Amino acid sequence: MENYLFDGPLSEIDGAIEWLTKLETERQKRKLIMIPSESFAPESVRESLGSVFQNIYAEGYPNEESRSLSEEELLDYPSMLGDYRRNSDPRYYKGVDYIDILEALTRRRCAEAFANDRVSADDIQVNVQPLSGAPANNAIYHLINPGDTVLAMDLLHGGHLTHGSPVNRSGILYNIVHYTVDPDTDMLNYDEIQRLATEHKPRMIIAGYTSYPYIPDWKRYREIADSVGAYLFVDLAHIAGLAAAGVIESPVGYADVISFTTHKTISGPRGAVILTTDPKLAKIIDKAVFPGEQGGPHAHVFAALATSFKIAKTDQFKRYQQQILDNTQALIRQFQARGLKIAYHGSNSHMVLLDCKGIKGTDGTTLSGDIAARILDIVGIVLNRNTIPGDKSALKASGIRMGTPCITQIGLKEADMKEVADIIADVLFAIHPYSMPGAKGKLQRARIDFSVMEDCKIRVRNLCAQKRELNPDPAYGYPHFYYIDDQFKSRNGQSAILIHGCLNREFVNYAFQSDAEALQMHTYQKTTISVDGQLIEGRLTLREEGFQFECESSKMPIVAAWLRALSDGFVKFDDDLRKRLPGPVYISECEPIKGIESSQKVFVKPYSIGSKVTAGNPLPKFDFSKYAEDESLPAKKTPLFETHKALGAKMVPFAGWEMPVWYTSIKEEHAAVRNAAGLFDVSHMGVYLASGPDAMVFLDSIVGNDVAAVQIGDTCYTHLLDPDGHVIDDLIIYRIESEKYLVVVNASNDAKDWDWINAVREHSVLVDNEQPDACAFGRNVILENLRDPKAGDRMRVDLALQGQLSTDILLKLGASEEDSAKIRNLKKGHICHVTLGGFDLYTARTGYTGEKISFEIFVHPEKLPALWNKLLEIGSPMGLKPCGLGSRDSLRIEAGLPLYGHELAGQCDYRVGEAGLSSFVKTYKSWFIGRSAFRKDEENQKRILVRFRFTDKTVRLAHNNDPVLDCKGKVIGRVTSCAMDKEGWIMGLAMLDMKYTEEGTTLYIYQNSEKTQLKNPDQLSDGEKMTLPNQAVVISRFPKPEKKELIPS
Repeated sequence: MENYLFDGPLSEIDGAIEWLTKLETERQKRKLIMIPSESFAPESVRESLGSVFQNIYAEGYPNEESRSLSEEELLDYPSMLGDYRRNSDPRYYKGVDYIDILEALTRRRCAEAFANDRVSADDIQVNVQPLSGAPANNAIYHLINPGDTVLAMDLLHGGHLTHGSPVNRSGILYNIVHYTVDPDTDMLNYDEIQRLATEHKPRMIIAGYTSYPYIPDWKRYREIADSVGAYLFVDLAHIAGLAAAGVIESPVGYADVISFTTHKTISGPRGAVILTTDPKLAKIIDKAVFPGEQGGPHAHVFAALATSFKIAKTDQFKRYQQQILDNTQALIRQFQARGLKIAYHGSNSHMVLLDCKGIKGTDGTTLSGDIAARILDIVGIVLNRNTIPGDKSALKASGIRMGTPCITQIGLKEADMKEVADIIADVLFAIHPYSMPGAKGKLQRARIDFSVMEDCKIRVRNLCAQKRELNPDPAYGYPHFYYIDDQFKSRNGQSAILIHGCLNREFVNYAFQSDAEALQMHTYQKTTISVDGQLIEGRLTLREEGFQFECESSKMPIVAAWLRALSDGFVKFDDDLRKRLPGPVYISECEPIKGIESSQKVFVKPYSIGSKVTAGNPLPKFDFSKYAEDESLPAKKTPLFETHKALGAKMVPFAGWEMPVWYTSIKEEHAAVRNAAGLFDVSHMGVYLASGPDAMVFLDSIVGNDVAAVQIGDTCYTHLLDPDGHVIDDLIIYRIESEKYLVVVNASNDAKDWDWINAVREHSVLVDNEQPDACAFGRNVILENLRDPKAGDRMRVDLALQGQLSTDILLKLGASEEDSAKIRNLKKGHICHVTLGGFDLYTARTGYTGEKISFEIFVHPEKLPALWNKLLEIGSPMGLKPCGLGSRDSLRIEAGLPLYGHELAGQCDYRVGEAGLSSFVKTYKSWFIGRSAFRKDEENQKRILVRFRFTDKTVRLAHNNDPVLDCKGKVIGRVTSCAMDKEGWIMGLAMLDMKYTEEGTTLYIYQNSEKTQLKNPDQLSDGEKMTLPNQAVVISRFPKPEKKELIPS
């Protein structure tokens, strides 16, 4: 008979989830799980959790009388069911006959587990319905009123999110006063907590923490709470199992109310419980949980909780909890013996925290908790980063937190803790921290020694295998679990692996010393790979899926482990620690193909792991001098030249082109962009297409940003550098297809850029000063100039539509539902291919005005006038205006954006780092043109670009190269650009000595200094005027987002 129960084994119904579950099971067996808030729920608990009780709604509670019943009475089914059928219960849903018994039984077992010499089970009121710890804690806040004062531990010192974090509702609704550890002892100072309580008179005091490793003094907390008439709320989440077992003192009998989660040391299902010994508070709590915080409870969790609390009453559970404490102390002793710093100076609970700051790199960078945790996870030890005393932000935690519940459950004892601590210490001491620039300051990164990492992975696996049976099925091997002693199938003494994934070409270029780019499909070449300094020879073959590498079978385990470690990105392979290989790629065993031997031409790589600099014939330097603008040549005209004239534009020569500087006024056009929208002719910009399998490889060789990280439909801002680090140009790269990239360059540099990148591709120009005969990667790229008529239908020029109404204007052109959705959903910095109003367009959310809503539109030049006119026709009623170079300049200055020739390169040779754009140069790339010079510039940088604003609205504009002075009259830099902002203030950009870049610094500027004539003071006559510099102030480098006031509806 047909039904719709969908009964059947998981393997038949959802094999993917079955396999995923098996993989997670194996992960938990193969790794040492040391997150203090995790534990292994016993099989019986998981079986209870998977019961049919999950099918039932049970809003409400069992009869109150059931609290006083014993387990024997609750399991008296005739009595319980008879009462239910005759008298029903308070729940909103029926069909809860057995759930009433289950919830009451769970409450009873919990009360018995937590009863002690001070309080009997009959006196403990239990609520088992909270879905997790945060809802449980939120329910307890119902005991007080919003705005009341709460005294709790600071999150950075060990408190929980619900203990008053400003991003949590506890910190939003209540007046939170935080206590911390004593700065001298790193431990709680109860006298200080008493002082704060006396001063602030809290309605509630919270004791209990997530990362402070000591058991609270419950009695002292009770005294403090009583002294100010406050509720004492104990968050027992982490140590509930220890308290239930009686191996630490329990807060039951001291606290007014207690919450705890049940999946930590209780080792039960994910859930939470609230306890109180006050019946009045119990009623408030019950109403707070339901209906105050949540609806229907998870009844299947009741079943798992009941089983967990039964286990918690056993002698074996008590021994388990004591062993947790013993193992923690054993860990601490060995950490101290190895010279690691213990945060908080120790622990008397289930957890210990290490201070990672003692691990320092050669540049002084300290190891971050995040990097330490990530590397240890790869090794097989799972723990978490954590703040420790002295940290200022959870995002920059310098500690790692670990606990012993899981490793104790599998049977590890004190002797095993020595090995666990040694593995952690060996890993930490093999890490090399370093810093690199990021968008918001320096980023802490690190590398680890390969041999130590692989050895520790084996040691973790072996320790786990002593206590648990690991599945030998090869299906659990790579990419899931893999080690340096993995075995590979041998064929005549040779083994083969496949290096595949979308970045395999770049990866192989760096990982192997031969010229992989010379390979054609199904051809091979002899190659060498440097594995942690050991040279191993083999054969590299190009096949459809990627690159095949073959070598002696005895060498393949270390080669595969090395390549996989390179892909993971943490292994040290160069003295320059920033270098890492593109990835991830995938290293899989494969059936080899034979292939045909490839003939290799001489090709000197600029870099590969383990390669040495050779002394070959240097390539010639590129002659940039011949690209200086020749003002004697007639100016070129864009396809919109006649259109601009018809609109009355003021035309001026710019970068060899006749361009509009304004149509009405700079101020009016500036305002149009900020308030509605503006349309800019940028069809003089250079537009190239880089395509083919080597497009990504080539672009990554010639620019500083990470092109490999650019996904289809995404873009990146970047720079062309010469081998000396000089800025050739800044540009935007758009990835329009898997192997196609639009490259948009400045009009003034178009000819130079085009010749430069073609010279690089043809290997006819110097690209590396340290290896002067080297050639750039990616020589098989296909380059096209899309403004060249030879491109035919592929020709493209650029048009910019900028401003908050730009999306609405674009959509008014008309489009299919699909293309309209593409435009509406287009994210900032992304590009899409659409047809709008019959025009075939590539449309990108990019621009040069600082507007959040902005588009650059790539259209065939023959269609450009029609598109321009149609946009103006549609957009003019909405406030759209044609805009010239003048407003483009004022808008980009207001937005803090650089202009080539002013803030980049130019007469003063401003470098990328000086322009404040170091985060756009990814020095983790192993090589690109100018990388070495950029690194040296970083070390020697003495100036940086700032944005400034004059303090008087009536002053004149400053000009490029005007001097900037400090308050003592010392020249500290030069103005690079200046304009009026939307509020009428004169603002600009200036390159200053790095000591004067802090916001609020006072500056003095001589405007139009070329025409300013100054006399010596002794030559001044009475009544004669002396030109003085005008005062300005440093403001944020980029505008800060405007905060919009919320207006109640």
